[in-house]
Amino acid sequence: MNNKHSEMKKETFSTTEVAKLLGISRIAVFKKIKSGSLVAQKRGRNYVVRSEDAMEQLGKALGAAKKHTIEMVVERAIREYGETFKKLGRE
Repeated sequence: MNNKHSEMKKETFSTTEVAKLLGISRIAVFKKIKSGSLVAQKRGRNYVVRSEDAMEQLGKALGAAKKHTIEMVVERAIREYGETFKKLGRE
């Protein structure tokens, strides 16, 4: 098993591990944390990133906020275009 697959089973990653996973510098990881584009928790003097959040950054998973947004958009589309979808489905 290669190193990336074994790391994916961890619950949290250090900023150094996240930098390696994303292929960016540790400073870039801190910038993502500061900007809010990467969720991290402070542990002592360091930060840790939950594996779900790391996977979302890698594009391997959808976060809860993105899932909710998709659900809302689908519900709205069905509400507004449901009849049209039904007619298109019959063609």
